[in-house]
Amino acid sequence: MTSYYDDNSTVIGENSGALQGKDAAAPELKKVIPRETKLTGKKPEKDSDFITPLHTPEENRPFFVRIGRGGVIGALEELDKQLTNANLTRLLSKKVPTDWTGREIAPGQIGLINHGGVPKILTRPGLYPGFPLRNWWARSWCGTKGLSDTVIEFQGLTIVQVSQNQAAVVSDPQNQVFVVRNSGFVAYAMEGTYDVLSIVDQTHLPNAVIDRLTGVNLGSTHEVTMRSKVSGSKEKDYVVATFLNIPANNCAILQRDDDLELLGAGQSVITNPSVTLRGLYTLGENQVEMPTKDIFTRDQVPVSLTIYLKWQLTEPLKLATHGYSTPYEALHDKTQSILTQIVAHLDYSSMVKQRSLGPDNMDDKTDPSSQFLDALRTRAMDDMHEAALEYGIVLKDLAVIDRQFKGEIASTMDKLTTRGLQAQVEAANVDRENSNKVKQEEGALAVTQIKAQAANTQADAEAYRVIAAAKAQAQRIKIEAEAQAEATRMQAEAEAEAIQIKAKADALVVDTFAREMELRRQEVARIKAYGAKTVFVPTDTAGAQMGNALALGMAATLGAENGRAIKA
Repeated sequence: MTSYYDDNSTVIGENSGALQGKDAAAPELKKVIPRETKLTGKKPEKDSDFITPLHTPEENRPFFVRIGRGGVIGALEELDKQLTNANLTRLLSKKVPTDWTGREIAPGQIGLINHGGVPKILTRPGLYPGFPLRNWWARSWCGTKGLSDTVIEFQGLTIVQVSQNQAAVVSDPQNQVFVVRNSGFVAYAMEGTYDVLSIVDQTHLPNAVIDRLTGVNLGSTHEVTMRSKVSGSKEKDYVVATFLNIPANNCAILQRDDDLELLGAGQSVITNPSVTLRGLYTLGENQVEMPTKDIFTRDQVPVSLTIYLKWQLTEPLKLATHGYSTPYEALHDKTQSILTQIVAHLDYSSMVKQRSLGPDNMDDKTDPSSQFLDALRTRAMDDMHEAALEYGIVLKDLAVIDRQFKGEIASTMDKLTTRGLQAQVEAANVDRENSNKVKQEEGALAVTQIKAQAANTQADAEAYRVIAAAKAQAQRIKIEAEAQAEATRMQAEAEAEAIQIKAKADALVVDTFAREMELRRQEVARIKAYGAKTVFVPTDTAGAQMGNALALGMAATLGAENGRAIKA
């Protein structure tokens, strides 16, 4: 079995425990493609040592105990047993706490005592009396520490325990570096020290890696260094561990000699100096506008194009195998080469009219520059797609969004083109003004028609209102007349009935005195109505009848005269 000291851990994947057992497997990564496989066709060895599992640190390490379910106290007791069995000074103090005086150790704390340069630990809470109540010869009190502290270092004793999101980078007495994640250990160094180089927050690494071209966040890194003395008092920092935090849909490529390794998303750490980070890549879609260098047409007119590219990296190992650090670098070189070949076979006149190439004009067969469009459609797209696949890139879109012609011929043609465009713009402006005038007249006519319709509608409504009012007035008068006639009739009937009732009542009176009294009452009522000086003349005498005859004769004469006047 390879010793932990001989082959240090290289890459620890997200699923790897911090202190794994002897049978722990290496973190599962996607695949290894050695460069000799790509070039010579040889297959890599079955048991590749590119990824070395992190062996249990206590292998071949004296006085090293991992923290288990018993916690820090259990690990200290186990370490104390190992020291006792090795006939060395015990680690745990034999002092017994009291409850009446002394230095206090609260629950969740340990006490530290320097016993002649050797550490002594008090693990039981309580009060510990000082001298002379207890033996403190060659001993000095060094305070207390919390059992949950991440790092405790005291007189060669090192206690490290990290949480789920933390990682501790530790250097052992032989300057071998290992990483502790989601666990901890207790160790006592007789020669040298266990140095905790850094406690790293794995999900919030300080150095973000941003693609300078597309602005995509590729991940974050953090390098842990160890200061070493090189010669004399000169000190220098050396990188001993590199932490990686790769977001979803991103990846990293590691290199060891000529072997490449694809590392997926998650948190990882590199501790082997022979393994280097080749680069971080995104597997999502990217798009960019790429300017090209000057390309000469067949008639030696220089032209500069601006290309729109959209791609997606699917196999980063192929890209890294060809020596490119970004997909853009591979596409830039290939695009420049293919466009140079296409434009070199075209004339200036075939390219000057069409300004862009995209989905709107790809199928326009009547375009004067169809030669240029056909060449780009049939050659550039196909050649670029095929070339991109060789680098593990899928080209999804290609379009020429702008071109700039250079030289005297191009300048003259640009002037002519500008004049033609100005004439077209002026003609378009005249057409637009005429169209606006026509639309204004049509709008005025439509407004007049609408007003006439509104007036007709208003007149119809007014006539209907008058007719309705007349009908309502006639109906009202009719109803009032009928009501008045009915009321008159009912009143007459009531009066007649009252007279009849009164007459019947009078007829029923047979007493002479009663009749006489009724006549007197009528006489009183008549005098009261017409006054006391009124003279009542009887109308049934001869004189009265003569007066009636005279009145009738006079009326007949007046009627005859009126009739003759009408006939005349």
